[in-house]
Amino acid sequence: MEEKDCPVVQMLGMVSGKWKIQIIGMIMMGKTLRYNEISAKLPKISDKTLSQRLRELEEDGLVSRIAYREIPPRVEYTLTETGVELARALVELRKVGEKLNRVDMSECENCKAFEHYPE
Repeated sequence: MEEKDCPVVQMLGMVSGKWKIQIIGMIMMGKTLRYNEISAKLPKISDKTLSQRLRELEEDGLVSRIAYREIPPRVEYTLTETGVELARALVELRKVGEKLNRVDMSECENCKAFEHYPE
């Protein structure tokens, strides 16, 4: 089996881009979020990068995008079942990180979303 066929390598590749884990965490906490809500929660991300990362997460099957035919247009993002499973794994990863670092990561903006399992 080639490395590219390894499920762990594939999953790490899906979340390795800058901002992807934070976006997953924001959607996990909000259940369903509109683009502007995600952007407001991540003020340092550019619109171009946010759009690109959301598109990549959608292509990888981690985020679902629902566009409503309204004026003004409304687009909502939610985690797919696979995205929720990944979020649960990130909660566990956070716990391991706390043990290894021997610090309380509750002050870490990236980790706040992963304090609890998603429903």
